[in-house]
Amino acid sequence: MLPVFVVLFLFSYGLMTLLVVEQGRTIENQRSLIQSLFDDSSKLAQLRMRNQAQAQAQAAAKAHTQAQTPSTQDKPRAHAKSDPGIGKLPKPPKPPTDTATMEDERRSVLRI
Repeated sequence: MLPVFVVLFLFSYGLMTLLVVEQGRTIENQRSLIQSLFDDSSKLAQLRMRNQAQAQAQAAAKAHTQAQTPSTQDKPRAHAKSDPGIGKLPKPPKPPTDTATMEDERRSVLRI
């Protein structure tokens, strides 16, 4: 009976070693994927900042050229006001206030 136990122990030890090796490979693959995604994200952020700077430079150049050209209108429009909502983020929707149907997810109530 002892030789059977020894064989089973060696077999289980081999399987556990194989599992540890596979987990190590998986962790290394995930680490390289995370690093690749971080590099891509930083490059994308740099590209967005560069595009935004170019757009601001173009807008400034356009405003500068419009300021140099004489205006064809004699008087400004009275109704041409800027929208006060420009640049503001919309408010997120409020959660439902019906407390009778809401349950605390952190607590599990056991009922018999």
